[in-house]
Amino acid sequence: MAKKATPRTKSEIMTALAEAGGIEKKQAAAVYQALLDIAYAGAKSKEGIMLPGLGKLIKQDRKARKGRNPATGEEIKIPKKTVVKFRLAKACKDAIVPPKK
Repeated sequence: MAKKATPRTKSEIMTALAEAGGIEKKQAAAVYQALLDIAYAGAKSKEGIMLPGLGKLIKQDRKARKGRNPATGEEIKIPKKTVVKFRLAKACKDAIVPPKK
């Protein structure tokens, strides 16, 4: 029996969600959008949001710092900015790359 291909597009993800949950594609799309909305709102908060078994989305501030232009070697000033980081959960890491024994 051939193994199913991993979903790569939003449409394929909706189809896989619908089949796994026994629901229609429209319902799967609504669930997916609700999950995205929750993740975005959580990432905006100071604490971030934990997606159990997958990882954590956090907003982090980077300080201003000095850098160098690699082409000219000229020193430049890099301004402070806010970035979003995703930290994988241990369960996710272990499922993708099993730990060495």
